[in-house]
Formats: sequence, structure tokens, C-alpha cells
Amino acid sequence: MKILPAVFIHRIEEKLKILNKNRPLSASVVQKLRQQMQIEMTYNSNAIEGNSLSQKETFLVINEGITIKGKPLKDHLEAKDQYEALDFLYELVDKKNKPTLSELLIRQFHSLVVKKTDEEWAGKYRNGNVIIVGAKHTPPDATNIPSLMKELIEWYRENYRKYHPVELAAIFHHKLVYIHPFFDGNGRTARLIMNILLMKHGYPLTIILKNDRPKYYRALSEADNKDYKLIVRLVAQATEKTLDIYLKVLYPDIKPKFTKLSSISRTTPYSAKYLNLLARQGKLEAHKEGRVWQTTKQAVKNYINNRERKRKL
Repeated sequence: MKILPAVFIHRIEEKLKILNKNRPLSASVVQKLRQQMQIEMTYNSNAIEGNSLSQKETFLVINEGITIKGKPLKDHLEAKDQYEALDFLYELVDKKNKPTLSELLIRQFHSLVVKKTDEEWAGKYRNGNVIIVGAKHTPPDATNIPSLMKELIEWYRENYRKYHPVELAAIFHHKLVYIHPFFDGNGRTARLIMNILLMKHGYPLTIILKNDRPKYYRALSEADNKDYKLIVRLVAQATEKTLDIYLKVLYPDIKPKFTKLSSISRTTPYSAKYLNLLARQGKLEAHKEGRVWQTTKQAVKNYINNRERKRKL
């Protein structure tokens, strides 16, 4: 059962193979990358939920213990909780025996995510109904949560081998958010659990960016109606971006020149608008700098060659 285009899956898996060939990475490389990714994940995951700290402020709160003037105490505590939850995530995936997904594991992560901001309900399912402001979806009645969570874990066990790991992680992430089992911290917990599922297969930490928040919420809304294409594609693009970061560290001399689509289009048969469509669909290797898609001449060439091969089949 595949949702991602085959060319996208092939591209991600090839990059993962290269990363795996270089494992184990040197301790200094691992430490540097993890510190970078933890700060980025802490900032972006919290910012999606409305945390006001900038990425630099998040770094100062975590690494320097500085209190940011004019920013709420809750935002500082959320940053510290998220960072500690990421420490726990890395501790688990570093073990020889990878963690088994369970309700207990989900509740453990939630207890860390809200440890300092909602101690009373940390790791506990909500006992009352909630609404999500601005969303069409109304989370299930609180009385149904225990049974829905059991069904969710059962769904995972039944579908573990039916989907590509990236697809499985993205769909599970949505299903957990859909149930909304906790009063607070559902999104942050779901993004951590998504990463457990990815990192069990060797993928590095995957980060949904704050800049992609509108697209992320739209993807979750579409998934509410069983249309998982956008949420899967968003997670896949985020996964590929992290793989690129790791490979750039491993091979610093290989620096493909990523350029705006409007510039690349002048040297290709395609318009910038069509290249944008290919990038959003995952058919063209590309990534965003801020809100602007960029790609390389080689990526466009690879896309053209792949199309020609398919025509000959």
C-alpha cells in the first residue's frame, strides 16, 4: 500500500543507504548534529503550538539558562520540557533493542512534554471533552479515549508492514492527533512519536517547520477525511531535508547548488510554476529556504531521465 510516488521513496531510501554506510558516525559529528536538531525541533514544534520564543531565544533558554524578558514563563518551561523529551527519545533509539510502540510509551512522552506546565495531567488521558479552536474536527468524547487508544495501537501492529516507514509514521501521527487523548501537548507528543517510528528505521530526527504550519494544519484536516496524501508528503519532505543535512556534514565537498525555481526554469523545458508543482508533489528533489522552493539543475535532469525511462517501459 503506497501513498508516496515511487520516485520519492527511491530517493529517500538511497539517501538513507548512504547514511547507513557511514554508520557509526563519529561521536563528535553525532553530538554536533543532535544538538543542532534538538534546538530546531524544540523551537519549531513548540512554535507550531503558539510558543513565542524565537529559535535563538530557545537556544539561550536551553543552553544558557537565560530568562527572556517579556516572554511568558510557560514558554520557557515548554522549551525545557520539549528538550528533555528529545533527550529521552535519543536515549530510547540508541538502545540495541528499539522501543516497542505502546500506550505506555505515548503517555511517557506526554508526561515529559507537559511536565513543568501541566503536572496534574502529565501522562494522563483527559476526562473531559475539548474543542480545537479554528478546526472543523471535534475530538472524540473523553469516555471513548481508552478504547480508541487501544484500537490505535492495534492498527499500528496490523499495518506495520503494509506502509513505507515514512507513510506509517505520518498516518499514525495524524491518528493520534485526531483522538486528541490529552488536554494539552497532543501535537508535540504526536511529533515525537512520529520520530520514534522513523528513527527505529534509521532515519534522523524529522522536523515539521513552523513556516509550514498552515500547510501542516491543512494536511491534518484533509487526513480527517481519510486523505493522507498531503500529510505523508509533508513528513516525507521533512525527512528528506534532515537526510540532506546529515549527508552535507558527511560530504562537505559535494555541495549541489540549490537555486530558486524561477532561475532554474530558464535552463529547463519547464516553467517555474510546473517545477513548483513537482516539488510539492515530491517528484522533484527540492527544499524550501524560508518560504521559497529551491532545486538544482541535476535534480531536474534526474526527473527528466526518470520520465524517459518510464516511457520506454
